Amino acid sequence: MKTKHMKTLPSGNSISRSPLPRPRARESFRSSFSEGGSLITSHYSLLTVLVFALTCLALSPTPNAFGVLPPPDGGYPNFNTAEGDNALFSLTTGSANTAIGTAALGNNTTGDFNTASGFRALVNNTTATFNTGTGAFALQSNTTGNENTANGASALEFNTTGAENTANGAGALESNTTGFQNTATGTGALNSNTSGNHNTANGYQALFSNTTGVDNIANGFNALYSNTTGSSNTANGAGALYNNTTGSSNTANGANALLSNTTGLWNTANGINALYLNTTGVENTANGALALVANTTGNNNIAFGVDAGINLTTGDNNIDIGNRGVAAEANTVRIGTQGTQTKTFMAGIYGTAISGTPVKINSSGQLGVAPSSARFKQNVHKMDKASDVLLALRPVTFRYKPEIDPEGSPQFGLVAEEVEKVNRDLVVYDAQHKPYTVRYDAVNAMLLNEFLKAHRTVQELKSTAAKQEATITQLKSTVAQQQKGMEVLTAGLKEQAARIQRVTAQIELGKPAPQVVDNNQ
Repeated sequence: MKTKHMKTLPSGNSISRSPLPRPRARESFRSSFSEGGSLITSHYSLLTVLVFALTCLALSPTPNAFGVLPPPDGGYPNFNTAEGDNALFSLTTGSANTAIGTAALGNNTTGDFNTASGFRALVNNTTATFNTGTGAFALQSNTTGNENTANGASALEFNTTGAENTANGAGALESNTTGFQNTATGTGALNSNTSGNHNTANGYQALFSNTTGVDNIANGFNALYSNTTGSSNTANGAGALYNNTTGSSNTANGANALLSNTTGLWNTANGINALYLNTTGVENTANGALALVANTTGNNNIAFGVDAGINLTTGDNNIDIGNRGVAAEANTVRIGTQGTQTKTFMAGIYGTAISGTPVKINSSGQLGVAPSSARFKQNVHKMDKASDVLLALRPVTFRYKPEIDPEGSPQFGLVAEEVEKVNRDLVVYDAQHKPYTVRYDAVNAMLLNEFLKAHRTVQELKSTAAKQEATITQLKSTVAQQQKGMEVLTAGLKEQAARIQRVTAQIELGKPAPQVVDNNQ
């Protein structure tokens, strides 16, 4: 049977109680009650009448007095309700408070709309309002913090002035003092937080070590467990960002994602064990289970797909999409896995006009531009007669099969098998080492060599012809001069002949007439 101590309360709406229970008075009352026990047993009807009389007396409209101490089930004025030794013990003008349990809201004076259920729940609250503490020691140290909710033993136990916090679970936000707008759900969630703000922890010991870090979100068993001062981190999944201490602006979604990260910044890991071993690497993005799992200090890496970038360790500036990557490599883009993906479709290329350098691809699938600088070459020799094989090639016209070119456009080129018979170095082979295509760039280089050889021959012929033409011109000049000399000589001879004729004629005229001798005389 509950022992009740009659007490007349002072005037007004306050409840006046001594700071501590009165053990001597209570022991005296209990002793008296014990001594009269036999009398009660013997005279049950008398006891019933006595209880009824006491009840009537308690309910009588006595000015400025109400109830008994401890009170019966029911409420105090101003909508207050208390049940338990020293519950709401110090209340003066506070209203709409509910205290259930020993010392629950024991020091509350003017605080309003508080609810405390459990041993010493909200015991030190004085003037704070809209707090809810359920569980032993819940919000025990709170003095002026408002709008806090604590459900669980020691939840928000040491909170003093922190406001708008929500703690659900034993030890949740236990160490919080001045931090505000934190939410902790789960045993030990945000257990060490003191003044950190705007944190959300859901799960057993989520954000357990956080002290002053702000704007963190942890959902899952031990998520962000070691975080102390790191801020703006998001961890979703058991063990996500478990070892993070001061790293900030990280996002981990998936069990053990970014588990080893300590001080790394601006990392994003989506998938179980993504970026698992990352410690101090920054600005990494891993999407997919085990993506970038082995990266430790590498920076600015991007991996998409299960096991993407799984081999990367310390390299920087890599992009691995559906590829495992290579340890310690840097500044490399890998898309797909050689031998797995057999076709590549890329939009925005065909039909787009652009100037630039032709791109080549090697047997490993690496793209690049064939260099021509001397610094990339060795054993350089003149091509000379190596291009003579081109004269044995058979250029053809053809159309590709429908599965390659449904439109059947006319094509011009060579047949790889025929070129192989002439010069194997001009053929590219497939994975089965069958002729696949022709190195047309090499053919073009050989054609250039043949063109230059022909050009030199033509130049030589032109030079010879020019020399011959000069000789002919010279000969013509000589002949012309000789002809002119002949003409002059002929004219001179003609003149000389004419003179001879004239002289001869004159001689003939000056001769005496021939005498005729008559032999008969």
